[in-house]
Amino acid sequence: MKQAKLKPLAASILSLSLLTVMAGAAVAPALEVIRAHFSDASRTSVQLIVSMPAVFIVITNLCFNRLAEKFGSKTLVMAGLVLYTAGGCCAGLFDSIGLVLLMRALVGVGVGIIMPLSTGLLTYYFPPEKREGLMGLASAANQLGGVIATLLAGLLAGISWRLSFMVYLMGLISIVLCMIFMPNDRIGGAAQPDEAPRGGVFRRNLTHIAAMFLLMSAFFIYPANFAIVTAAEGDIPMKLCAPVMAGLDLVAFLGGLLFVWVKRVSGRGAALVAPLMFLAGYCLLAFAGGMAGTLAGSALIGFANGVGIPYIISTASANEGRRAATTVMPLLSASLYLAQFVSPFLLSAVAAFAGGSARLPYYLAVALSALLCLVSLPHCHGGDTP
Repeated sequence: MKQAKLKPLAASILSLSLLTVMAGAAVAPALEVIRAHFSDASRTSVQLIVSMPAVFIVITNLCFNRLAEKFGSKTLVMAGLVLYTAGGCCAGLFDSIGLVLLMRALVGVGVGIIMPLSTGLLTYYFPPEKREGLMGLASAANQLGGVIATLLAGLLAGISWRLSFMVYLMGLISIVLCMIFMPNDRIGGAAQPDEAPRGGVFRRNLTHIAAMFLLMSAFFIYPANFAIVTAAEGDIPMKLCAPVMAGLDLVAFLGGLLFVWVKRVSGRGAALVAPLMFLAGYCLLAFAGGMAGTLAGSALIGFANGVGIPYIISTASANEGRRAATTVMPLLSASLYLAQFVSPFLLSAVAAFAGGSARLPYYLAVALSALLCLVSLPHCHGGDTP
């Protein structure tokens, strides 16, 4: 592909990363207002508005390879974007919680199609020397999309809970870009002999898949519990919760932008940068607390998330070559969103067993971060591939 066409193609693919993090959490700021409207619905049903997309993302990811064998990349992207945008916006039109959840399921199917392509197409169309930088930009775009969506949803929820779902109109930007600039190559099918090593995809990427699950399980503990722990422990004034959480997302955005530099500077120890920063950050939140511990811990967790995701994706992509979009990317995406869905249940199970300390979520995150360090060790000894 000619160089002149690669830049708009890169912009089109990167625009997809603005959307994927918004799948469930975008409307979280409006959840209390939505619960008041659906007063007859159970609390669990209302909470499913946030978690329902994750379930269908995982299901769609597991079917993605078959879809990629039958349809071109542009066809798949456009189908995913239409489901994402229409399902996301239409959820605010209904007064039935069942129909709202159905629309949320469509969002999940849409993201389940978009997510593997948002990074896999970078591997497919761009040479190895360009991929790491683009993966970092994809991570930065992901964080930026989350910040924009959360702020917009919070503002719109102040007018009406129905309007909070309009944040999914951001999908129109990607629809226009991908319609104009994305080719409709069929990226599925049999791999070329020099593009994928022998052995099962799952087996040769097991440490990457496990690392993604542990990383995201640890990370999601923060947004789900930060305000609750702050209210109970008083580490910082409650009025600072939202700015600190937004600051974490901005630090994660910075981490994505600096990913290539961080990987180059850390050399063969790059695999442990994010795990150790997660461990240090959650130790500060769990055992130090206070204003300084909270701010420093939050910054470390944000930066770890910003560099950790592109590291896992780029090293797994190197294993699979141009076929990454249809081999390892759906598995990494499924692992990511399965962690998002499972994390609250894991915390509830630990709380039932270990008691109700306000800082228990942070203790669990410390344990998950330590496991992440152990899983990441083989990458330090053997380079990028396990």
